[in-house]
Amino acid sequence: MNPNNTGFACPVSGWAENPQMSSLIARCAQLAMLLEVSASPKPGNVDREHDYPDTCFEHFIASSVSVYPVIELAAKSRNGIGALIRSAVCESSAWQRGGNTHFGAFLLLIPLSMAAGELFGSCGKIPGKLSPDEFEALAAHAHAFVRATDCEDAIEFYRAFEVAGVRVNSVEEFSLGDPESAVELRAQGVTLYELMDIARDYDLIANEWTSGFGRCLEGARSITEFMQAQDSEAEASVLNCSGTGINEAIVYTFLKLLSRHRDTFIQTKFDEATADYVSFRAGEILSALEKSSGNNTRDFAALLPAIQEFDSELLRKKINPGSTADIIIAGLFIALLGGLRF
Repeated sequence: MNPNNTGFACPVSGWAENPQMSSLIARCAQLAMLLEVSASPKPGNVDREHDYPDTCFEHFIASSVSVYPVIELAAKSRNGIGALIRSAVCESSAWQRGGNTHFGAFLLLIPLSMAAGELFGSCGKIPGKLSPDEFEALAAHAHAFVRATDCEDAIEFYRAFEVAGVRVNSVEEFSLGDPESAVELRAQGVTLYELMDIARDYDLIANEWTSGFGRCLEGARSITEFMQAQDSEAEASVLNCSGTGINEAIVYTFLKLLSRHRDTFIQTKFDEATADYVSFRAGEILSALEKSSGNNTRDFAALLPAIQEFDSELLRKKINPGSTADIIIAGLFIALLGGLRF
């Protein structure tokens, strides 16, 4: 891994030996996971208001807390993404019985945490002082890390999958459901990045790996801009939301990303038509807000009844936009690294 590949010439100078920095990065990741699952109403997904039969709000809380040491280690690491993913999945599984809670989120948070550790350490950046303009540098570092993965990372990823029991598309090449695939991976020397490249057209998280974490950046900017607008408009009483505004920022950004990008977890569980319908409905809600208020980001109270109705519909049909939730977690993580507070 060469930092110069991402446009930075700063020498690495003790970034791995700074426990305060790695701890802060891990806490940002933890808080991102906790905020995402707490946000409500977040159509179709587990939140503080409702559970699934087998996976509950508390399972996500336990998973978010359990993974702290793995994220802290990732912030100090320059390789071993596959092993870190497997460690995160194992920690999550050891602390709760609700099944897969954060597999997709771990795939995003681990390379982003590695990138944060390198970026903050090598160039003297202070966590919490990353400007929105520097979000792209973080994504570039993360992209360089995932591109540098090797066959061992791919093998570890398959081991992580066996622990997590993730729902995936059925494919012929290197199927995650085929125990012989790991043998084939080693025989052909396939890297984890190459696996993600194979899946990029039908998996949102894999596409983030191969395209440079653009949707994660989109989420970070949306959340940050929403919170900044709240701060600037609060004195004029423009906002019709209570509390800190972070819940509204998350729900708004969730709908925004869902409207723009087909959720591949829904596509895998159901079909493309269902995923497209969900994106269309999310877009309808946001468009109605634009027409009614002339401002497409702020009047959350006007949006709330339509969101609640959409939420009820998806829960009734057991449609959960899980991939979009993972992107939201990564976006929150980036925003928190950038100093988001509420």
